[in-house]
This record gives sequence, structure tokens and C-alpha cells, in this order.
Amino acid sequence: MSELLQLEALGSSGPYRTRNRLTISDLTGTPVAELSLVPRLFVQRSLAALHLAHTVPADERARVIAQAGQAFATGIIGGLSIEEYQHIVSRVSGMPISVVRTATEAITHSAAEAYRSAVRARPHGSVHDWRDPLTRRGDAVWTRRARVLAVHAPGNEPAVHTQWLEALALGYRVAVRPSQREPFTPHRLITALREAGFGTGHVVLLPTDHSVADDIIRAADRAMVYGGQQVVNKYGNDNTVLSQGPGRSKILLTDDDWQPHLDTIVDSVSALGGMACINATAVFVEGDPTPVAEAIAERLAAIPSLPPDDDKAVLPTQPLAVAKATERYLLDHAGNATAHLGGDGIVDDLGDGSAVMRPAVFQVDRSDAPQTGIELAFPCVWVAPWSRAEDIQPLKNTLVLTVINGDEALIDRLVDEPTISNVYIGDHPTHWMRPGIPHDGYLAEFLMRTKAMIRD
Repeated sequence: MSELLQLEALGSSGPYRTRNRLTISDLTGTPVAELSLVPRLFVQRSLAALHLAHTVPADERARVIAQAGQAFATGIIGGLSIEEYQHIVSRVSGMPISVVRTATEAITHSAAEAYRSAVRARPHGSVHDWRDPLTRRGDAVWTRRARVLAVHAPGNEPAVHTQWLEALALGYRVAVRPSQREPFTPHRLITALREAGFGTGHVVLLPTDHSVADDIIRAADRAMVYGGQQVVNKYGNDNTVLSQGPGRSKILLTDDDWQPHLDTIVDSVSALGGMACINATAVFVEGDPTPVAEAIAERLAAIPSLPPDDDKAVLPTQPLAVAKATERYLLDHAGNATAHLGGDGIVDDLGDGSAVMRPAVFQVDRSDAPQTGIELAFPCVWVAPWSRAEDIQPLKNTLVLTVINGDEALIDRLVDEPTISNVYIGDHPTHWMRPGIPHDGYLAEFLMRTKAMIRD
């Protein structure tokens, strides 16, 4: 680009270009965009406007969100075609462009289904509007707990922005603080929502530095935040904040007949560039884990190193310094684990200031090895032994658990375990997801409540 792309804040009075702007560079260090960072006063005024905005009728919300999702994937938004948007996201974030394209489809589909997906969480014993005739004899009405939702968005995968669309569909006003790593997706989506008909007082984009970030949460009624374990620790005791931390998704193989499922295992580790919370980071094996680790390593080693904007790219790319820092962290924490892949390093220098993050496969000698809890933003998996004598303790604290060849008694215990969010039985990758299916519970469980009502 001859000029830097300007990503303006999208406040309650419209787009706003600030004096304080952050330069965003691609993986090679070349500047490609400037992101306006808003001050505390701007945040306060924007959130105040969200609190005062009227609620758009449900059918109108559903129509506008669906229309915006279609425009997101096909139109020229903010001066960028869909191809230009996908290319810049890939070159800045390091995500393979195929992942960005898949995320584009997911956003469009989720926007079309946003309202229908959200209302799947409504209790069967309730109605969605107090005007329903059932309230004349007494019933429960499903209603919002609050008015304004703040979102501290991540930059690891564009499709995470499908979640807060459900809040918008339920009548919440939404304030998004974008990731400084990848602000292009929320900027494009919110611009599309506004162009489709949502007023500026219903959804805003508030890029800030870290000193102002918590002001957005304090000024909202409810918040959804993404990040590492430190984010979970920070907000874990606040019932108005929904923390979306590491997934630590896992696969459990319960007998020797795992070879027919190797494609699913490898896909769970490497799909989406291995960058998502729904990628498998540990595989537990009932029996000898060595053949499993060797087979996974053989498959992952065959993946080529390609720039992220190559149509055949599978692996993520990072600036060379970031890649080397991740490599040091991995090797420092591998301890006595046996390296089947990546023991000599995972950085493949592309020679332009960026590097491909090669896969890593390590085998640990016990199921409670601390390494199985390490989640990194590339295909990195820990293979561990497991036995029924240990019960399910090593499998806890998991976003997605795929169980291959498990018996009913075991599945009962896994489904009943509160710290396991999702259980997939059989040949289903950990990254399987579709609109209407809960990610970490339904978002509406956090946003909505029921009220008793009886009327004349």
C-alpha cells in the first residue's frame, strides 16, 4: 500500500481519528496500518451513550446482523475488498490465509444464525416477550440481565467475533476493545453492522492502550475477556466478567485401535494453524503412548513451511524475534519430555524477518505431567499415558475433550465433570463447532435471566 490504512475508533458519534495512533506492521516489520487509540474520556462518553440507546426490536436486530454478515464477506468495507482484508489479516497476524477465509465464512454464517443461535439457550419454561398470551395466567419471561456488554477481543482467530454477535442479537449494546495484533476483523464487522442499520449508539470499537482497558469493563454492565491464565486469575472472582482463557483441549484414546483415527488426531492439533483454544494440546493414551506420538510426529513433520498468504499454508508465521522467544519458552519448559518433533527447535526462518512455527510433539512419562497444561499458539502437542486407575483427574480443566473408543461408564463421568466444557465422542476433531452449539456454555447463560410475570 502506498499509504497506511487508517483504522479509526468507531465511537458513539461515528468514526474518530485520534492523535495517538499505533502503527501496525506486518510480519516483516513493514508498516501497513495506523490504529487510533482513544483516551479515557472517549471511552466514558461512548459507554454512556450505549447505556442510553433504545433497544431495537428482535426481528430487526436479526435482519441487520444477517445483512452485515453478508456484507462482511462480499462487500468493500472501510475501503478494503474481502480479498484485501483477508490478505492483510494473514500478513499481519501470521494466520494461514486459508484460516482467515474459513473464519470469514464462519462469521457470515454465524451472523445469519445469530438470533436463532442465541435463543436456543432460552429455558423451555419461559417466553421471550411479556406480551405473550401465556403471561396472562402466569409464566416466566426471558430477559436481559443488563444493557451493555464489553468485549476485550483476542487476535488469535477472527471467528471469535462470532460470539458477541449473539449478545447484539439479544438486544445488548456492545463495546469491543480490539486486539492491537489484529484489529482488522472487528473494525470491518462493526463498520458492516453500522452500514447495515445499527446505530452508532449500539455497537462501538474502542481501541485503547492497557492503561485504559479496564475502564471499558468498569463502565459496562457485563464483560467478556480473552487471554491467558493471568486473565482468568484476574477476573475469576468477578461474576460480571466471563473469562475466556486457555482451552487446554484434549484427546483421549482408550484402546489400541487408534490408527483409523489418526487423521482426526492430527487435524485437531494442526487445523486453524494450531492457534485456537479448541486445538488439541494433549493426547492421553490408554496403553503405550510411544507409537501414537511417533505417528503424530511423522504426519506433522510432512507439513511444508510456507508464508501465511500462500494458499497451501497450514502453519502459522510470526516475526522472527517472537518465534525465537516462543521456541525458548517451549524448550525451557519441556523438561525431561521426549521430543519426537521440535526438540531441536521449531523456528523456520523465511529470510524476510518472519519465521514459520514448525510443529512440536513431546511425550511425557505420566498423565499428571505439568507440560500437558502448556498451550502455545502453533501446533504443539503433549502425548501422555493414561490408565483407568487414575480415573479422570488428568482430563479435567478442558474446553473440548474428544474421546475415541470410550465406554458408557467413562463417558458418564466425563460428561458429569464440571471442569470439562464439551465432550465429543468418536471421530470428531476438537475444533468442531457450529452456530447454536455452546462454546464454553451458551453466552446467553451469562447474559440473560428469567422473571416471573402474571398480568391481567
